[in-house]
Amino acid sequence: MASGNSGKLRELGAILSEKNVTLLPQSEFGVGDVAETGLSFVENALIKARHACVATSLPAIADDSGIEVDALNGEPGIYSARYAGVSGAHADVENNAKLLQQLEQVPEQDRTARFQCVIVYLRHEKDSMPLICQGTWEGRILLSSSGENGFGYDPLFYVPTHDCASAELDASVKNSISHRGQALQALLACWKSHP
Repeated sequence: MASGNSGKLRELGAILSEKNVTLLPQSEFGVGDVAETGLSFVENALIKARHACVATSLPAIADDSGIEVDALNGEPGIYSARYAGVSGAHADVENNAKLLQQLEQVPEQDRTARFQCVIVYLRHEKDSMPLICQGTWEGRILLSSSGENGFGYDPLFYVPTHDCASAELDASVKNSISHRGQALQALLACWKSHP
């Protein structure tokens, strides 16, 4: 897995374990993160997967995901993880605080948003036909944080189908309906016919 994000690793690992696939983080191979210089989720996922393939000579899965807020013209989008310009342990708190501040004057009904996820699978570093799968999860941004589960923007993301924040969902429920869960289920379906 071309990621150092523990939340993503936990979610992807849980879903893949149901299919008898073991996910190994790139850190186990001494591989660090690569600069995400792409201008789309697809480009960034490909950059990360290729970096892991080059460093390990093994197949790689990479995920690039983020939240798009309509009132902010799709921001933070591909910059979701670094929206507040902070990295490390406090990034989620700072990113959520910035998002709430940016939406301070926006009424609740106009806070529509969606999580996007692209998952890429490369068989090797020169794979010219990578598997690319996508998932979208519609919702809206709450006025304040709610819930303790998940990571990232989960405490702010209202899930209309379950009438709660993503961070209030049980992990198995979230994994079955989330953007990442959808993308990964599509990837698993594609794997069956991929040489």
